[in-house]
Amino acid sequence: MTSRPLPAYAALGELAGRYDAILCDVWGVIRDGDSLITPALDALVRFRQGGGLVCLVSNSPRRAPSLERFLRGMGAPDGVWDAAVTSGDATHALLSRFAPGPAYKLGPDFDDPIYAGTGLEFAPLERAKVISCTGLADYETETPDDYTGFLQRAAALDLPMVCANPDIVVQGPGGKLLYCAGALAKAYEALGGTALYAGKPHPPIYELARMALSELSGKTVANDRILAIGDGLTTDLAGANREQLDCLFITGGINSGAIDWPDGRNPRWQAPDLVW
Repeated sequence: MTSRPLPAYAALGELAGRYDAILCDVWGVIRDGDSLITPALDALVRFRQGGGLVCLVSNSPRRAPSLERFLRGMGAPDGVWDAAVTSGDATHALLSRFAPGPAYKLGPDFDDPIYAGTGLEFAPLERAKVISCTGLADYETETPDDYTGFLQRAAALDLPMVCANPDIVVQGPGGKLLYCAGALAKAYEALGGTALYAGKPHPPIYELARMALSELSGKTVANDRILAIGDGLTTDLAGANREQLDCLFITGGINSGAIDWPDGRNPRWQAPDLVW
């Protein structure tokens, strides 16, 4: 982290002049489980209007173009971000190293676009050399407990698991927490299995984000001129620390219920504090 003192409670508008670029999380920051968060979008627009660059950095297993289409389909206006990178992008490169496979696919069919161009071939678990996990097959009703038997079989075969989304949970409709691929990967590691990650807080996704900023600006953007924004302690905050970036922690996001607030407040599912 940089040594410059930062205010304990700050909106983006108070910090904008310190930075040339933002690496902004998506779920819990610019959208919740139901809709986009307009004040957060407006804050990013104003940062860009002041000459700053915004790169969305998401642990979604979707590739970036798919994520951008999804957000625009929800009503995101033009001018909110300059570029986007995802765990799906970083994981795509990791999966390609295992091609042609055979690989076992674990996750819903709607995540299949991540495999386009990897050259992977899929096979039953007993013939696979690697597991590709994009999430739970039915994330609305299942939990990691439903996969205990499967994970035990995979661990006995000593198969590595590529985790396309390191998040443990994500905000779903109505504030419900839905399990992500990261929950299965952690359960697998608890059984002695090996999990491989490319999304936050791990370096590959940040390498993609830095490349995007360099292409946009025509130069390398210095660490002390980049602000990471996120609501995940073990992903956004941990990744920013690992990358030596300042981080604006969104208190109303996924980890708000785990924070012991000195004034007794509980901002879970309230609008995040990414405002101007």
